[in-house]
Amino acid sequence: MKSAIYTQAGQVGLTEIDRPQLQAADDAIIRIVRTCVCGSDLWSYRNPDIEEGHGNSGHEAIGIVEEVGDAITTVKAGDFVVAPFTHGCGQCDACRAGFDGSCDRHQGGDNFSGGVQAEYIRFQHADWSLIKIPGQPSDYTEGMLKSLLTLADVMPTGYHAARVADVKPGDRVVVIGDGAVGQCAVIAAKMRGASQIVLMSRHEDRQKMALESGATAVVAERGEEGIAKVREIVGGNGADVALECVGTEAAIDQALGVLHNGGRVGFVGVPHYDKTPLGSTFAQNTIVGGGPASVTTYVKDELLKAVLDGAINPGRVFTNTYKLSDVNQAYKDMDDRKSIKSMLVVD
Repeated sequence: MKSAIYTQAGQVGLTEIDRPQLQAADDAIIRIVRTCVCGSDLWSYRNPDIEEGHGNSGHEAIGIVEEVGDAITTVKAGDFVVAPFTHGCGQCDACRAGFDGSCDRHQGGDNFSGGVQAEYIRFQHADWSLIKIPGQPSDYTEGMLKSLLTLADVMPTGYHAARVADVKPGDRVVVIGDGAVGQCAVIAAKMRGASQIVLMSRHEDRQKMALESGATAVVAERGEEGIAKVREIVGGNGADVALECVGTEAAIDQALGVLHNGGRVGFVGVPHYDKTPLGSTFAQNTIVGGGPASVTTYVKDELLKAVLDGAINPGRVFTNTYKLSDVNQAYKDMDDRKSIKSMLVVD
């Protein structure tokens, strides 16, 4: 079967590898129908030290179950499913509290997908974490398939930011980051009843998309100037909530800076830092939460229905579509900001 690999920094290609086989009783083999490139995949793509032939870091897919292990009771061969990037057990304390992205039983890499930009994948710990989609891919429009694909990562991740920050009806919310996760955070903030949603963005096409999804204002400035502009828009002493969807110290500084005392931060941008101190927030009573999204919980409880009912349209983040054979162009266009998120069609 074909699978994407990193051939060198700034280049992705395809290679032939063996089709995956069942290795454990809770495995499932899935034939990929749609997958995509994530912003986090660009870290490996840009890495000057990447080894030739390194497997792809793709982790989002929808597809058809081909085989299941003996312990699988929730899905069967032929089912159409969302394959989340997380593999929670559904039974541990973390999963039952709604934090399956940090499953107690499946820690570290055991809870995350990889190598999904391929024709088939072996999905570990599949019994609870896979989500069945009604019908078959042929029952859906291409636009709906795009929205279903976002349920593997970016829509639940944007929702996670809003959930851990406890966005409530009437809240004034600021979203830092205009990529796919930031766009989905705008949708999530609107779903949860925010009265104002300010997107911090410098890119006209992304600003327009966010405004169509529910953002009420856009701020292009950064640093102290950007903070002042946000505070002017939301009024009072600052925003109630900031949703950080980038993963840099500068983005965290923006998030903390736009809040009034007692404000709340939800951060879901995978950190490119590890020493940002929280001590400086003590006097402000800032509430901070974040981490890997609770994909299966959110999709089963709310997001799949919202997509199928047409209540939300997160699939708009896929601004370009490619064949798997064009995976290098899919990466390049995202890296060049010609695509917000690149979808891959697997024949």
